[in-house]
Amino acid sequence: QVQLVESGGGLVQVGGSLRLSCAASGFTFSNYAMAWFRQDPEKEREFVAGIDWSGRTTDYADTVKGRFTIARDNYKNAVYLEMNSLKPEDTAVYYCAADYFGSTTRADEYDFWGRGTRVTVST
Repeated sequence: QVQLVESGGGLVQVGGSLRLSCAASGFTFSNYAMAWFRQDPEKEREFVAGIDWSGRTTDYADTVKGRFTIARDNYKNAVYLEMNSLKPEDTAVYYCAADYFGSTTRADEYDFWGRGTRVTVST
């Protein structure tokens, strides 16, 4: 059974940091590109960051570039999102996703999804 389980969300003040984790199981993790998306109510799910199967290639949305870092550990079957200098507009539910064919910014191309972890940035 495929599972992606996010953790690490919570309430943080503006300018603070959080580290999200996503634990994967039920599929060959090292064969998949991974990504983080986020979604606020009444908004579309948006791409945040992606990483290829090897961890050597990453991609970021312009809104988070320079503040967020995506990384993966293929031995632990996990992907991480380090978030620094958080802003109120970063408030959302964050989801990790897996794509067999490579990292993409399109949510509809991902094969597996977690249930999300909520991040709230307070002023």
